[in-house]
Amino acid sequence: MSQTTVISFFSYKGFKNKWQALGRMGRPPLLKKDISGLTFWKALGAGSGNGFSIWPDWSTFGLLTVFNSEDEANKFLDSDIIEEYQSSSEKHSHILMHSIKAHGKWSEQEPFNAEVKYNEFQPIAVITRATIKPKLAYKFWRYVPSVSKSMDGHEGLIFSKGIGEWPIFMQATFSFWKKGEHMMAYAYSNKKHADMVKKTRELGWYSEELFSRFHPFEVRGNLIDNIFI
Repeated sequence: MSQTTVISFFSYKGFKNKWQALGRMGRPPLLKKDISGLTFWKALGAGSGNGFSIWPDWSTFGLLTVFNSEDEANKFLDSDIIEEYQSSSEKHSHILMHSIKAHGKWSEQEPFNAEVKYNEFQPIAVITRATIKPKLAYKFWRYVPSVSKSMDGHEGLIFSKGIGEWPIFMQATFSFWKKGEHMMAYAYSNKKHADMVKKTRELGWYSEELFSRFHPFEVRGNLIDNIFI
């Protein structure tokens, strides 16, 4: 029984549907619900463009959920709660994943249990999350545009999105790669990304941060390419 993390993305069109989606961001349907096996969750907004922007994207929202088992994750994806998100969306996708490695905290919790071994031939996904110190937010956002642009069209990248619980200060990123070597090439050979990592160490931008890697094993929906077909 492996812990299963699901990251879901929903794309909406039309003012009414976007407004309802924003309302769900503020009052998620998961609140005060007893959901079997659910150990952690976050309702997420997205940035404009490829997501790595200070400006919100009012058409795209995310949901992160973590379950004790695949069976409990599958039951949740078939639930009325998820149907509420999907029914008004133009497109949606759910990526089911097992954790490979995680360090750091999210809202003072360690949500991801590394229960599978890294396999260089399998797809890999990365979630990074940070709370940015208010006094350093301006410096942080000065560097983001050039780093995000450097990811566009990178070999092996399937999907990426900047997400967050709160604009400007509580930010996360999600990226999905065909193989670990593609992700590693970007993370360690891309100068813009390397400079960002260096600045992070020098300036101490974050009051809380988390870095996690996963092996996705299933993609459902029509928003993100399903490489498992």
